[in-house]
Amino acid sequence: MENKNILKLFKLTAELMELHDENPFKIRSYGNAVAALELVEEPLAGKQQADLERINGVGKGIAAKIVEINQTGSFAELDQMLAATPPGVVEMLRIKGIGPKKVRVIWKELGTETVEELLEACEQNKLSKVKGFGAKTQENIRQALLFTQQNRGKKLYAEAEPGALELLQAIQDALPDAQVELVGALRRKLEIVEQLQFVVATDAPVAVAEKISGLEVLQQDVRQSGPKVWRGSHSLTSLTTEIKLVSADQFAGEVLLQSAALGHLTQPLSEGKSLISYIRNENFASEEAIYKAAGLAYIEPELREGTNELQLAQENKLPTLLDLNDLKGILHNHSTYSDGAHTLEQMATYCRDLGYEYLGICDHSKTASYAGGLREGDVLRQHKEIEELNQKLAPFKIFKGIESDILGDGSLDYDPDILASFDFIVASIHSSLNMDEKKATARLITAIENPYTTMLGHPTGRLLLRREGYPIDHKAVIDACAANKVIIEINANPWRLDLDWRWVQYALEQNVMLSINPDAHHTSGYHDMRYGVYMGRKGGLTKEMTFNAKSVQEVEAYFRERKERIG
Repeated sequence: MENKNILKLFKLTAELMELHDENPFKIRSYGNAVAALELVEEPLAGKQQADLERINGVGKGIAAKIVEINQTGSFAELDQMLAATPPGVVEMLRIKGIGPKKVRVIWKELGTETVEELLEACEQNKLSKVKGFGAKTQENIRQALLFTQQNRGKKLYAEAEPGALELLQAIQDALPDAQVELVGALRRKLEIVEQLQFVVATDAPVAVAEKISGLEVLQQDVRQSGPKVWRGSHSLTSLTTEIKLVSADQFAGEVLLQSAALGHLTQPLSEGKSLISYIRNENFASEEAIYKAAGLAYIEPELREGTNELQLAQENKLPTLLDLNDLKGILHNHSTYSDGAHTLEQMATYCRDLGYEYLGICDHSKTASYAGGLREGDVLRQHKEIEELNQKLAPFKIFKGIESDILGDGSLDYDPDILASFDFIVASIHSSLNMDEKKATARLITAIENPYTTMLGHPTGRLLLRREGYPIDHKAVIDACAANKVIIEINANPWRLDLDWRWVQYALEQNVMLSINPDAHHTSGYHDMRYGVYMGRKGGLTKEMTFNAKSVQEVEAYFRERKERIG
């Protein structure tokens, strides 16, 4: 049981207790436990109760529950709460914008016990008539429910990948003499995954299908399966699973067919032939051989989306894609000065120990009071600590940054004298998200035109599978960044991945630099950097156009020269 999963169980318990109107002190005890455990770096699994009790903020009761979770996957108090709560009501707790108290009202006063019933109540205008709700809240809930409904059966790449790799290993172990490849959305590094897909080379498909069906984590759908395809579901990810069974000489072709968008496979090439026609009419030893036969340079799976990659491959102009090892520093991170889980020094030393040259600390600005945003005095205090740590940790460097809220009129949080004290500023929208495209675009462009804005943070504010982003005119925003020499971040948090990879190519065409930023609120958040790299690669991002692939000296010079131009 990973630490994050233990924390999820405690958070759920606190929500259920609030839902059932339990003692506020008990609810707070779980909140305090979560806050304490978020600071723990080492795995909680396998620890003895005595060792757990030595963790600051963890008492005997919480320690005993962690032991119970490690042994059984849950604990008695949570099980009792779940038994007393309809599953649909538990599901309502995940609806964006309503907390346990509002869910309690929906359950008890409206008599609604499933999300389907809640959606019906919204569409029949019943919820708006309940005290504490109104037409606007009702519509927000309705939209959230429809969004959730559309995304059922889907997973974030980061959620699907571990289970898919475990399954790949299990299939390889069950079929030691067979060629096996993970294909589909995961191989293309798409941000959302709806299905796990594999290709297996075999001359005995019936026997292989039987072995696959014997894997504990798989459940076959016999009706959907056939002689050359196994279909079913994967218990660890809850995703539908498809395993193509082909002969060894068809393996490379099938892998390519299952690892590319339709536009990539069907676009006419020389003599009017497409990749799919090459694959259907001839067997190849490798994917590289298929591309070579078609007169193309090899195209990485991330790029196979049917945009301009085939033309670039024909002209031998494919970019050398960014690699995680190209990155020299990590910008846009949070500490305990605002809503981060670790101190500034902990964030810095962990970053340094991962092999990076610099850290950009960007705690929330003062308007983000919900996230402990920094007042002016806090800014001065943090800057003093940064200067002391830079002496202590040299040659590693911490850059003084802030994630400045973009206010309703597009202005930045803080007066100019405070803004001028930072090395760099990431400008982001966090409030009043319910905007139309015109309003959102104008608000962003006003912030981009502010001379203090160094970088634009998560441009659409989206949370994948949780919340749609506000609509923006991407071209206008990117053009404004080009005109004002503002960097755009690819927020590497798996829930964001914003700037969307589909707009990376346009940004590069406008000569806009991109920065892979984790928006880390915990040292573990640094490990999300790879997801941002995947998204950059999908858009054709190179090392040369990645801001945080610059050395510490180059970044320092860039920030200094930009500030000199302002002042």
